[in-house]
Amino acid sequence: MIRVALLVAGKDLRIERRSRVLLWQVLPFGVTALVLCGLALGPLHAGNSSAAPGLFYLVMLLVALLMINRAQVIEGSPGTKASVATLGLDPAGVFLGKALALAVELWLTGVVVLAGSVLFLHTALSGTLSAVPSVIVTLAALAAAGTLYGALSGGGQGPATLLPMLSLPAFAPLLIAGERSFSDALHGGSLWRWWVISLVALAAYLAIGILLYGVLEES
Repeated sequence: MIRVALLVAGKDLRIERRSRVLLWQVLPFGVTALVLCGLALGPLHAGNSSAAPGLFYLVMLLVALLMINRAQVIEGSPGTKASVATLGLDPAGVFLGKALALAVELWLTGVVVLAGSVLFLHTALSGTLSAVPSVIVTLAALAAAGTLYGALSGGGQGPATLLPMLSLPAFAPLLIAGERSFSDALHGGSLWRWWVISLVALAAYLAIGILLYGVLEES
């Protein structure tokens, strides 16, 4: 299962590296969305660090939805499905590989968006660095949940609005926990009470995906 996961993750990351969608589309979209959120707050509130955690996770949610749809379109192509069926790949390994690749892409985007929040929203650098571990866990949980709900929505075969509608109940607790952890890091509070929610969610979605991803892909 681990070998299959690494193969699938490597395949997805190589596709992104060659297509450069992450570099030329996703990253500019994330930075632009962050700047627009700051402009929407107005000059009096854009520099208020209390708004930065919520804006960060709002931007990362939009980026995640974009990347989940793209990953499922790639995975749902006839050639890829035929290859998976022919090779007899373990669905659990496919799920873990796709979730890992998505998590890596979200982490890379998150680094850029965090840097943008320091530059444009004037969040404290020390507090932002303290929030990095919780951000890593929360984005990994978003990747696991997104991969699962991407398969449930049918990826590129389903309506474009189906994924956000299905995934909202799963994403909402993660966004709240991530925002509160980020805020506590900026203001010197305790990270653990909210970080635990992200850790439990990550473990739960990984377990559910390992058990059910093959069934969702066949449905």
